[in-house]
Amino acid sequence: MIGAVRLLGLDPGLQHTGWGVVESAGSRLRHLGDGVISTAADQPLAERLCTLHRGLMALIEQWRPDEAAVEHTYVNKNPGAALKLGQARGVVLLTPALSGILVAEYQAMEVKRAVVGTGHAEKAQVEAMVRRLLPGAVIRRADAADALAIAICHAHHRGTRRALAQGYVPA
Repeated sequence: MIGAVRLLGLDPGLQHTGWGVVESAGSRLRHLGDGVISTAADQPLAERLCTLHRGLMALIEQWRPDEAAVEHTYVNKNPGAALKLGQARGVVLLTPALSGILVAEYQAMEVKRAVVGTGHAEKAQVEAMVRRLLPGAVIRRADAADALAIAICHAHHRGTRRALAQGYVPA
């Protein structure tokens, strides 16, 4: 697509980090790829974080995204699990930033609102809308669908910010 921007959506997780790459040109979106970076639960935390970092670096080298978007994580009732998730999220935020890629962050409700139209949508509704907005996408895991939803949300917000910056005033 002419004038297209390549966006990397990331859904952080220590066991499974979902990723999705879309190309955005105006209001048009095109699915390029998606998947999951997984770590082994029996490995030490430091090694799992390294696996996540190496996987993200390989994605960045392969897809060459212009921008990235990451979902905020909710606070878990289990403090140990929340801390580990926070460490994984730190890697997910840091890796593209170290590569010079702008990283945006979105709340889960913002993502759902941008993709489905309501902030209280169920996971199945989000995945169904991602499939509808990105025809031909073969999504194998829910984590990847979430990451694509984050990329779609970023594309919408990015377009709105650009329109406002150019002085667009709705009628």
